[in-house]
Amino acid sequence: MQKEERQYNKMINTPVKKLVLTLGIPTTISMLVTSIYNIADTYFVSKLGEGAAGAVGVVFPLMAIVQAIGFTFGMGSGSMISSKLGEKKDKDAQKLGSSAFYVAMILGIVLATFSLIFINPLMKLLGATDTNIDYAVNYARYVIFGYPIMIGSFVLNNILRSEGKSLLSMIGLTTGGILNIILDPLFIKTFDMGISGAAIATIISQLVSFIILLSMFLFKKSIISLSPKFITKESWVYKDIIKVGFPSLCRQGLASLATILLNNQAGIYGGDPALDAMSIVSKVYMIVFSASLGIGQGYQPVCGYNYFAKKYSRVKEAMIFTFACGFTLMLITCLGLFIFAETLMGAFVSGSKEVVEIGARVIRYQSIAMPFLSLNVISNMSFQSTKKKIQATILSCCRQGIFFVPFILLLPLMFELTGVELTQALSDFCTFLFTIPFFIVFVKELNRKIKTEEV
Repeated sequence: MQKEERQYNKMINTPVKKLVLTLGIPTTISMLVTSIYNIADTYFVSKLGEGAAGAVGVVFPLMAIVQAIGFTFGMGSGSMISSKLGEKKDKDAQKLGSSAFYVAMILGIVLATFSLIFINPLMKLLGATDTNIDYAVNYARYVIFGYPIMIGSFVLNNILRSEGKSLLSMIGLTTGGILNIILDPLFIKTFDMGISGAAIATIISQLVSFIILLSMFLFKKSIISLSPKFITKESWVYKDIIKVGFPSLCRQGLASLATILLNNQAGIYGGDPALDAMSIVSKVYMIVFSASLGIGQGYQPVCGYNYFAKKYSRVKEAMIFTFACGFTLMLITCLGLFIFAETLMGAFVSGSKEVVEIGARVIRYQSIAMPFLSLNVISNMSFQSTKKKIQATILSCCRQGIFFVPFILLLPLMFELTGVELTQALSDFCTFLFTIPFFIVFVKELNRKIKTEEV
């Protein structure tokens, strides 16, 4: 039996809960390690002095743009690959994977060139202050060189997951993440390279991850071969990748815009202490969000394979189970963060009571609201995996766009720094309320399809 047929049988016949956990746990571990090494970056950089942690936050919107391109091509091609494999159209899956990878790499080179040419005005635009712009430029300069590698890794990672091979993806991402945690103190302290050392450590780690992920394809561990001969001129391939990946582009693009606005408003109403606090909190909550997002990304290929194989009861079972897992994990994690908010902030900050107080308040506000985001995550991924592009795009725009942008512009005018601190939590809760009818409609659709499946 060919490996394509074996993988197909695994995805549509393995018990759903076991399958979601088998795919979701490696993905969750990968995302947790990635989040932890981002936290490590922030931790070691914060020890360099006031303004340093804020500088990492300033550079984050650039990273979000890189993620936007990587996820657009990665999740766009990945979702399509899952559906094509579910329909047993393996040649189309090859075209999608190869075309997405090479085009994304070219875009990464173009973006890196542009960013390096305009690095100083870019840092100002992203919210750098007079006291942290040197930190921001020194950090960004090295990170920018890694754009093509980062984008390529996102695509490779999502293609592996789309095939149901999240364990291979985990090996690549976690190896790079662990290496980054080891290299951070080495380059920052031992080699006395300061914030530039943190950036160099990140790029080396990203390169190692990229090489490991690429080797999975070169040594034929993957169904997709990434051969240049599969790069196609057929317009449907690129249209489908962009259409299905567009929600990811919106989500990550709006995350970049939201961070720019947050940095600027934090700087205006709270100065460097607020900017430092927001940067630290955003990294902490990347870990929390990873709990739900990781299980959700393990669910996506299960949803895609089974929906297009017309196994709708399995899709419903997987969706409800994934939502329950994500909500429970986020609830437990947020409870711990709520209780130990000051202790956590104190671990990052020494000698700045103001940064600790601001950060602790924001952590507690977000701890109350964030568990509810599990509904948005599972709904968004379900729509994206089943090619319901309009619904997926709308839900992707909620958290960091439809609600966040007006809140971050209006609330500080009324409540000053408190308005800045409350913005993300209020956005998260409003996103939850907005998602409820979308979720109900999708469940009703599955119920109708299940009846025809039973007949």
